[in-house]
Amino acid sequence: MKQDHLARLRSGEPLSWQQQIVLTLRLSIPSILAQLSSMIMQYIDASMVGRLGADASASIGLVTSATWLFNGLTIASTMAFTVQVAQRIGARDEADARNLMKQGLVICFLISALLAVIGGLVAPSVPVWLRADPAIHSRASAYFFIIVVSLPFTMAANFGARMLQASGNMRVPSAIMVLMCFLDVVFNALLIFPTRTVWGITVPGAGLGVTGAALGTMLAHVVGGALLFYALLLRSPALHLRRGEKLRFIPEQLRRGFGIAWPVAMERALINSAQITVMGIIAPLGNVSIAANSFAVTAEALCYMPGFGVRDAASTLVGQSIGARRRDMAYRLAWLSVVLGMVVQGLAAAAMYAAAPAIIGIMTPDPDVVVLATRVLRIVALIEPMFAAAIVSTGVFQGAGKTLLSGIFDFASMWGVRIPLTALLAPRYGLVGAWVAMAIELTFRGTLFLIRLFRRRWLPAE
Repeated sequence: MKQDHLARLRSGEPLSWQQQIVLTLRLSIPSILAQLSSMIMQYIDASMVGRLGADASASIGLVTSATWLFNGLTIASTMAFTVQVAQRIGARDEADARNLMKQGLVICFLISALLAVIGGLVAPSVPVWLRADPAIHSRASAYFFIIVVSLPFTMAANFGARMLQASGNMRVPSAIMVLMCFLDVVFNALLIFPTRTVWGITVPGAGLGVTGAALGTMLAHVVGGALLFYALLLRSPALHLRRGEKLRFIPEQLRRGFGIAWPVAMERALINSAQITVMGIIAPLGNVSIAANSFAVTAEALCYMPGFGVRDAASTLVGQSIGARRRDMAYRLAWLSVVLGMVVQGLAAAAMYAAAPAIIGIMTPDPDVVVLATRVLRIVALIEPMFAAAIVSTGVFQGAGKTLLSGIFDFASMWGVRIPLTALLAPRYGLVGAWVAMAIELTFRGTLFLIRLFRRRWLPAE
């Protein structure tokens, strides 16, 4: 049914409101489940490392924003081609979509390899730059090093998933991402802890601690990336490789990809550098605050990652609608997606508010960390629907190939609102002040994106 509705969308046939809702839900639900499984994986990672103590958790939490920066740049390079692939499939030009996919594969691999080299070189300095307690420097550096040098594998998993999603296939990448979560738990259990006895059974372990957590994540991406490449390059009906179709680098498509990617890259760089700056303000508050911040960020992700699932569906729907030259349909599906994201994330936020002490308590036995993380988590739960508006709207604008203004909004919001407020409030109110600043900034950001969505200027000309 989902593919039938997508085919009707591409061919210009009418879709009733009910069919539009069904199409949006059927594309969104697998992606939501995949995003949730990804965050459950991080939640389990945090819970496992949390058993090692607050210092171990702080060593990972310290460099999380820096790892997001490098991952965000690889995602931007992928976006340069997935948007164009979705639009070419919407225009029913699958041969051009396949060539775009092959161009993207070569370029994204080169970019991820370059970032891996840069990240590996700066890894020893990152904890020093963030003014962290010297006691956690070595573990934080080791974790960051492993994560960044494995970027080509992370890119492979992300590229394969996003290309399949651009073609309208949400189920296969979602299933593989769930499998990656399971593998990450297995690898972590074997690598983080030493050999031990559980319920009378001897469980082997390498006892690598924080380093084991990074290696477990890397191995999960290796396996997941291989499976996603198999699904994309050999099994995808629209995008699998064909004999006789040679790779052609087309300057116009590369220029358009650059035009899509550089605002996304700048947006990721500015947001993540702002998050690093915030962490630099939080780090002097002590390891309890760093650990509480890390656990609260992980727990909050269980709430907002469904929004990213809807965002992926919105990008596909809008991209294919525009490729099919259905401007009004793109606008209606955009609003359906944004409202769905706000509702889903709002419901998740309500559950998170009620269950916050239990959620944090699973990740760490430290009572001081539990109390502080619960308090800040409940602050941000109140504004999650506005955060969802920004998240899903970003996917809408990416699907339309209009990424520049989104980056400007994110820059203005993070550097003009969150950083000054954090610098003002954190020294006086501690971690609570930093999260109040975040709640205010996310509300401001969501308002900006809703205004832009309403004004329709992101749509292509008639």
